Amino acid sequence: MAQKAEIRSKLPAKIQTTLSSFWSMSLIFSILMLLLRIAELTLIFRTHPINLSFGEVIGYSLYEDVTWILYFLGLLFIFHVINSLFSLSFAKWFTKSWLVVAFLVHSALLFYFNKTFVPLGNDLFAYSFDDIVLTVSSSGQLNVLSIGGGILACVVLFYLLYFANKALNFSLKKSLAFTIATYWFVLLFYFIPISDPEKFNETKNNIQLNKSKYLSEQAFEYFVYSNEYYFDFYLRSKNEGLIVKKEYTDPNYPFLHSADYPDVLSPYFDSLSTPPDIVFVLIESLGKAYSGKDAYLGSFTPFLDSLESHSLVWTNAISTTGRTFGILPGILAGLPYGESGFMELNDNYPNHQTLISVLKSNNYEPSFYIGGDEDFDKESDFLKAQKLTRLFDQDDFGDEYDKIPSNNGFSWGYSDKALYRFGMTTFEMEQDKPQLKIFQTLTSHDPYLVPEREFYSKKFEEHLENYLNLSEAKKAEYRNYQDIYMTLLYADDAVKDFINSYSRKPEFANTIFVFTGDHRLPEIPMASRLDRFHVPLIIYSPLIKRPSYFKGLVSHFEVTPSLLAFLNSQVGIEIPQQEIWMGQVLDTSRVFQSQIAMPLMRNKNQLMEYLDGEYFLSDDQLFVISDGLNIDPIEDQNIKNKLRGEFEDFKNKNNYIIQTRKLLPTDN
Repeated sequence: MAQKAEIRSKLPAKIQTTLSSFWSMSLIFSILMLLLRIAELTLIFRTHPINLSFGEVIGYSLYEDVTWILYFLGLLFIFHVINSLFSLSFAKWFTKSWLVVAFLVHSALLFYFNKTFVPLGNDLFAYSFDDIVLTVSSSGQLNVLSIGGGILACVVLFYLLYFANKALNFSLKKSLAFTIATYWFVLLFYFIPISDPEKFNETKNNIQLNKSKYLSEQAFEYFVYSNEYYFDFYLRSKNEGLIVKKEYTDPNYPFLHSADYPDVLSPYFDSLSTPPDIVFVLIESLGKAYSGKDAYLGSFTPFLDSLESHSLVWTNAISTTGRTFGILPGILAGLPYGESGFMELNDNYPNHQTLISVLKSNNYEPSFYIGGDEDFDKESDFLKAQKLTRLFDQDDFGDEYDKIPSNNGFSWGYSDKALYRFGMTTFEMEQDKPQLKIFQTLTSHDPYLVPEREFYSKKFEEHLENYLNLSEAKKAEYRNYQDIYMTLLYADDAVKDFINSYSRKPEFANTIFVFTGDHRLPEIPMASRLDRFHVPLIIYSPLIKRPSYFKGLVSHFEVTPSLLAFLNSQVGIEIPQQEIWMGQVLDTSRVFQSQIAMPLMRNKNQLMEYLDGEYFLSDDQLFVISDGLNIDPIEDQNIKNKLRGEFEDFKNKNNYIIQTRKLLPTDN
């Protein structure tokens, strides 16, 4: 009996020690996490001019943090108790390590958000390790200071948690109270969640998010649900209200269809006697917010603005993805996204057609130019799949060309001006064939280091004063993003030099240029969830007889079908009888309307938006779109259900392609 009594007397003490050790460390961790939120908001409001006050975001931000802290501690507590059954010292070490890791990861996510103004989600898992290292290196975040700071933070945190174990000794009652309260609130927040009444304000919503909570939820969804595929799609035409009526022809190839893509461009051109050269200029991070007519931030592309009066211009144009990975499959082919973008299917591409392959079969000579690494985002694999042999990247540039300034020894590659100058030198290599040229720029990319910095710093100030006519108060807001705006001014000057040089070539008179951006940059706060996709779209050519502005909503998906229909009508090129294009044709309406239906991929692995006509579904919230791509939330369950159904139907077809690779029969 004495031995049993002794065991009983030690058990409460052991429970008290186990619980006290956990909650003493957790209390310090929780305080540090809440202080980190204050620091995060202070940093955001100091570095970003946003139309919000500290008081508008602090309440819901702290709620987000408290829920995440409780969820995390509730899970970690289970492991702590289990480990303590074997070794209390190991349990303390294990818990301490995870608290330190959680704090450091959260800190890194906050720095990432402050720099990009986009929370990191499951798009993290779509990039290779090399691509991640390349991106982090380019931002300048991976340096001796940041690595040393991380190591120092680890040491300090371990010491604080060790000190907490020694200094804070909670009684059994208090420890049990902490435990019960944690799980009670976890259950309460799970069954009765609190939502922000202004959840449609994306900037506010992103600021308030707990970045660790967001990443963990995205990761859970990616690893648990990403391999669930349902092949119960229907070959519904969905032609109501769309420009092109598509007839889907084979259930084994759910994107295969026959359709009459009308020629909408010829009325604006002189008649062509020979196939024209076509030049795509894909400008990194060129968003409509700061380029062209009615740019709500004011335009930083004065030369492109001047071209608009001689061009066909779509003021309501969107990219298909919120990052660069979608520009080539989108604008050159209208291809489905796969899991992380079509180019990530490079291990075994589904049979497909693109503008490159179709024009190559019509005696065109295609070529591609980029100042950086052709392998980034698997671009070279995609281009080589089109049998494109003239592919130039940073390895082909000589010493006479200038690179983008380096950040801690890293540079993305060659500047826009160098890219265009290099491209002009290849004219001598060309055979007597019509040309398809594709230029993809890099300079206006994070870390936004502009060549000729002193010149463009002065030009930036002159632009604010003379072109935008801003007040001193507004100028201060723009100076927060001076490096970004300078790269845009530089990119515009590079296009100006390019067009001026090209105009001296005899080929210029028979050339059609397509200017667009791959996406809007995220670092400057966005006006809406659709703003990230809103890009300029300009078709410029000496062959244009009726320059015009159009307000019909269009996307990159519409470019290839429109160009092919135009070339078929004008010069008789042969086009496929059956297509897999996801797009319609460019809408030449002078008033705002939307006659397209399409999904949008925000980032790799993030297929979260769908639009049909003038309705836009984002994160399962419904909006109506108006001119300028403004969106307003509405409540209409019937319309929401319609878009949900179409979106799920697309996802099923898309997943089927991932699994079967059946996109286009090989005899096409």
